[in-house]
Amino acid sequence: MAQNKEHIVMFPFMAQGHIIPFLALAQLLEKKKGCTITIINTPLNIKKLSSSFPPSSSIRLLEIPFKSSDHGLPPDAENTNALTPHLFFKFFQASLSLKPSFKHLMHNLVLETNGQHGRPACMITDIFFGWTTEIAHELGMRHAVFSIVGAFGMACYYSSCLHLPHLKAKSDETEFTLPDFPEANKCHSSQLSESLRASNGTDPFALYLKKVFTEAMKTNGLIINTVEELDRIGTMYFRKTLNMPVWAVGPLLLPSENGTNRAGKEAKLTPEACKNWLDAKTPNSVLYISFGSQNTLSKSQMMQLAMALEASSKNFIWVVRPPLEYDIDSEFKEDECLPEGFVHRIKAQNKGLIVEQWAPQLEILSHKATSAFMSQCGWNSVMESLIHGVPLIGWPMASEQSFTAKYLVEQVGVCVEVARGRSCEVRHEDIVAKMELVMNETEKGNQMRRKACEAKEILKDAMKDEDGYKGSSIKALEDFLTA
Repeated sequence: MAQNKEHIVMFPFMAQGHIIPFLALAQLLEKKKGCTITIINTPLNIKKLSSSFPPSSSIRLLEIPFKSSDHGLPPDAENTNALTPHLFFKFFQASLSLKPSFKHLMHNLVLETNGQHGRPACMITDIFFGWTTEIAHELGMRHAVFSIVGAFGMACYYSSCLHLPHLKAKSDETEFTLPDFPEANKCHSSQLSESLRASNGTDPFALYLKKVFTEAMKTNGLIINTVEELDRIGTMYFRKTLNMPVWAVGPLLLPSENGTNRAGKEAKLTPEACKNWLDAKTPNSVLYISFGSQNTLSKSQMMQLAMALEASSKNFIWVVRPPLEYDIDSEFKEDECLPEGFVHRIKAQNKGLIVEQWAPQLEILSHKATSAFMSQCGWNSVMESLIHGVPLIGWPMASEQSFTAKYLVEQVGVCVEVARGRSCEVRHEDIVAKMELVMNETEKGNQMRRKACEAKEILKDAMKDEDGYKGSSIKALEDFLTA
């Protein structure tokens, strides 16, 4: 695929959940394997990325022009973080406009005679930039698609997009099987994203995804941010279905960043303050709640979760954002979104921390006081949780997240689901029951903690590269570089 020391061009989709693993892969390729790396993205994303690398890094950042307002999007909307969910599809469609500029930039890079960087030999791009395969092959470059989500979840999502099996199910059936992925067992219609569930196969969303995936699979190979030993059912699906090399090179994680989140915002809860609060709690007594950079709850769901937290005996750290009904950039108004007096009572009892927008996640998950993580089951969060041996309470929200939750529940045994989707009704009594099931000394809770610790060891072993021993992900990375 690409030889050590050679030049690799990387092009992540414009979303934090995509950019972060691309950054981690870029740093690994540079630091461990001596590759020359160029990352291409839009101006505002490049500006944020410029402060993400250590001074010793020689990773080059190049801008590609993009004007969101030309596509009916808000000004300066160059990342999904700046958008509400109903604008995501328009943003994906707008990303197709990057092709001419990207092609021009790649031609210039190929012609470049700069001795420091040299001619690029390989291109690693996001699955949503499937059109880059054609450009890579035109330029005589090898191409790899990088899946930033796990193999099982991605396999279910990919198969569902291509086959829309729920349309073939009888009208009174809510379960279906994936025709090319029977190993996934029965799936439920509620595990499909809202867009897929509403799709009839001829709508713009379905046609867009089919085109993107069809183009992407003209690649020379698939790199996945996962670990072979934990995710073999998914990796084997892609090897069988696509008949191409698949490299599991995870977990790809960035180190914590001294109180600044990965979008460049100042944290309202510093790592130091967070550690001090956690230090005062007993081991395995704190529930961490965060639904990622892209998701939030409805107002009624938020009320029910708050009622559950107050009714339970558990300590918690809860990262909050304005509910779905509010503007994404609006201020979080606790008197409107949470039960009356909730914040005051929680503070008086020193029972919980309610943090707006972002908290130092790695510091929280690595602390001995943390018992479980209520999460949307985004893949970066899953990897960060399992690398610290923390089981999950799943509340998947979008895209492949319900399939990831299914994998964590059925295949790995480290998760229970408490709810599914942004619009589901949820009762605080049910949330309390799931919290106590996972966090108390129940048979299920003990089993989940044991399996989470087993997963932790598997993830750590996969990335070992010391004293002549190479973990499976390091071997896969080397196979990719010499393919």
